[in-house]
Amino acid sequence: MGRLFGTDGVRGIAITELTCELAMQIGRALAHIMRSKAERPAIIVGKDTRSSSDVLEAALCAGICSVGLDAWLIGVLPTPAVAYLVQESGSCAGVMISASHNSVEFNGIKLFAADGRKLSDEMEAEIESLILDRPEELKVAAGTAVGRLRRFQNAAEMYVTHLADLIPTRLDGMRIAIDCANGSASTVAESFYHRLGAEVEVIHAAPDGCNINAACGSTHIDGLMQLVTEGKFDAGLAFDGDADRCLAVDETGDLVDGDKMIAIMAKAYKDAGKLNNNTVVVTVMSNLGFTQFAKQEGIRRITSNVGDRYVIDTMMLGGYNLGGEQNGHLFFLDDVTTGDGLLSGAKLLEVMHNSGQKMSELASIMKRYPQVMINVRIPHYQRENWKNDGVITQLIDQYEQELGSEGRILVRESGTEPLIRVMIEGSDFKRINVIAMEIAELIRQRICK
Repeated sequence: MGRLFGTDGVRGIAITELTCELAMQIGRALAHIMRSKAERPAIIVGKDTRSSSDVLEAALCAGICSVGLDAWLIGVLPTPAVAYLVQESGSCAGVMISASHNSVEFNGIKLFAADGRKLSDEMEAEIESLILDRPEELKVAAGTAVGRLRRFQNAAEMYVTHLADLIPTRLDGMRIAIDCANGSASTVAESFYHRLGAEVEVIHAAPDGCNINAACGSTHIDGLMQLVTEGKFDAGLAFDGDADRCLAVDETGDLVDGDKMIAIMAKAYKDAGKLNNNTVVVTVMSNLGFTQFAKQEGIRRITSNVGDRYVIDTMMLGGYNLGGEQNGHLFFLDDVTTGDGLLSGAKLLEVMHNSGQKMSELASIMKRYPQVMINVRIPHYQRENWKNDGVITQLIDQYEQELGSEGRILVRESGTEPLIRVMIEGSDFKRINVIAMEIAELIRQRICK
């Protein structure tokens, strides 16, 4: 991670940490770098439904226009809409203002290159250097050279049409419940799934600037589980705040997480002869049950670091077309350049429709090992220090030896929040819960003091 950028752009408490001044400087630095790419190029700017997104959009666009580039505003749309519209419009870059699954006090800035992929680490490092080390190089324009704000007409319709074109199967007869997390999916999810022919009931699609991800969406899926079972829906889909991830609920109300979704798609792709190199890419957070599924199905499993950019980089390097994360980021590189929750949900429903099976039957191909996750909040100045604490690492080693092949321990720092995530998997839930609590408590005692 860089000084400003984490694993998914710049993120922090809106206005106080991710300040208007920083947003303007990011817009200015991005535009400065892109200014030489074409004559009067434009940058696409999207946002989620947080009240702070409007403020940061204004500051970001001021930075873009101040060095002579135009900013094309697409309004509230999912993050993958930015990735698509950057390519479709021929723009030189794209920006999404969102903190994804985080609560409303956070916000973030995600940057996309002209090819619709996340900006490279090298480009992010250059932006950081311009802002923090060489601000004098960020020269402003004047007079007629100043950029303009423009509204991108029909952005939502273009995006929905694009997604619908990627799903050849009609979903007529399917009853689906959808949780939009009071976020970006609220603007397009219902119309998209209706266009595919599904009967849809939508909840949490009334954003007020403060209720994004609030007891709803992919991070709080209990309400959707209840709706699916009480309403006798065929399945449910839950999105996060910017709709680049999706989790599912089967007809019995059980969670179908990202690992199970990837397993379903991997088997479907393999059976159809579409799984490139018979390989799927997941992260180190993937459940042990996915490893067992892959062995049983004869599918090669490759792991990457946590974060969508790392999964996609691994996929591109090996020529693989399917990958994803346990949190609901799925990547279909034959079709799109980044994770798209609406597309992931539609592809899952397409497999369900074509197979004639219930969602619970599809999900049964993978048995999930019990998993415990404890988040330990740490001071910013203590980041990475736990790795050099011999008492902590010795306890982790001790429990790794105890679990052996029947479990695993993964301790890592979040790339988007000041957290250490302690994740334990194993066949004995009570035991791994005790292990997770002991490791987490030791980290609190030694790192958070």
